[in-house]
Amino acid sequence: MTVLEPRDAEVAAPAPIPAPEQGGILGRTHRALSLGIITVVLLIAFEATAVGTAMPIAARELDGVSLYAFAFSAYFTTSLFSMVLSGQWADRRGPLAPLATGIAAFGAGLLLSGTASSMWLFIAGRAVQGLGGGLVIVALYVVVSRAYSERLRPAIMAGFAASWVVPSVVGPLVSGAVTEHLGWRWVFVGIPVLVVFPLALALPAIRRMASGPADPSAPVPPFDRRRIRLALAISAGAALLQYAGEDLRWLSLIPAVAGAGLLVPAVLGLLPRGTYRAVRGLPSVVLLRGIAAGSFIAAESFVPLMLVTQRGLSPTMAGLSLAVGGGTWALGSWVQSRPRLEPYRQSLMVFGMLCVVVAIVLAPSVLIQSVPVWIVAVAWAIGCFGMGMVIASTSVLLLKLSAPEEAGENSAALQISDGLSNVILLAVGGATFAALGGGAVGALHDTSSASHPAAFAAVFLPMAGVALVGMWVATRLGPGSPRRGAA
Repeated sequence: MTVLEPRDAEVAAPAPIPAPEQGGILGRTHRALSLGIITVVLLIAFEATAVGTAMPIAARELDGVSLYAFAFSAYFTTSLFSMVLSGQWADRRGPLAPLATGIAAFGAGLLLSGTASSMWLFIAGRAVQGLGGGLVIVALYVVVSRAYSERLRPAIMAGFAASWVVPSVVGPLVSGAVTEHLGWRWVFVGIPVLVVFPLALALPAIRRMASGPADPSAPVPPFDRRRIRLALAISAGAALLQYAGEDLRWLSLIPAVAGAGLLVPAVLGLLPRGTYRAVRGLPSVVLLRGIAAGSFIAAESFVPLMLVTQRGLSPTMAGLSLAVGGGTWALGSWVQSRPRLEPYRQSLMVFGMLCVVVAIVLAPSVLIQSVPVWIVAVAWAIGCFGMGMVIASTSVLLLKLSAPEEAGENSAALQISDGLSNVILLAVGGATFAALGGGAVGALHDTSSASHPAAFAAVFLPMAGVALVGMWVATRLGPGSPRRGAA
């Protein structure tokens, strides 16, 4: 869920809001803004959960099943670039313009995909969606850093998490019904109309509370062209790695090496200095986000396939086994937002990563036929509870450790860590799965396929190891020295 959802010593507080705070995030001061931006997240969440259901039908009707994976990777690769662009744009001019542009691009991409007459046009629409999605998510972080005090940020992050609950449960069902009765195109063309409401609600409030540079008296620096070039490199490198991971031939080593050659210097240049050494403070916050998201999502991607091929569940029942996770994810995010638990935030995050480890270890136990399949639902409820605490807390800590004029750039780094770890661990897991006789990952939609149990174990157990490393990183989130630069 691809969620939404991209950092050393505590620095100056965000720019003050024009009026005194009244109440919480739904008090008079923040009500319009909170409802507007939470609705934006809600619509993005619904699109993210619904598209997966409609995509196989779209690919078949457009005669593009062979290009199926590119419909997903196109979104990811362009969003990596736009995250960096959005961070620079928001830091220099404020979050209003990148947010409005991102929502417009997201809607335009949906319309392009929904009206596409060929698979390549459909993929182009998904790429435009990715540009918009990357702009929006980073700009929203900057809005939170500018418009909400440190006291209210855990609550608004919990609101973001809660906005995923309903889409994660009903999104696939609604999308399936719309696809069956009205056609898959309506899944794409119907959402842009709904964007008008949150825009009308949120944009005036953003203009009033969070527009302009963080320091209006300071000169506005130009865009960092080096970082823009690195963003292009990281997008291209991620795309090449994804392609190599899906095409297990010796020739695939060429795009794999080329992708790594582009990714490594780009990642070192875009993430805070010391990220991959787990330096205390901001670098460890960014690293933990990637470890948590990558290990959990990579494992989750194989759960429905495991239940269908190994235990004979229908695709609908396999998907529903994970539905309760949306509620426990929101619950975990709500728990971390309680003010009295603020002094124990680091301990909550360590515990959250322990929940993730337990979930990933328990899930493949259903490969043993005597183990009841409901164990997966219980395990994933535990894991999602931990993820709710960890993901929301990394967002809160990121803004706490970021100067107002660096909130966009640091938010982009957090999202890059999240997204890049997803694609790398998915590529590694998918390649391992296929190499051990698991078959194509796309077999998720083929209920007749069968896979060797060892192939699934070879995915889950390494991801549990990655999550275990995350428990250690979660002990290193305290303040460090505010150094920026290479990772």
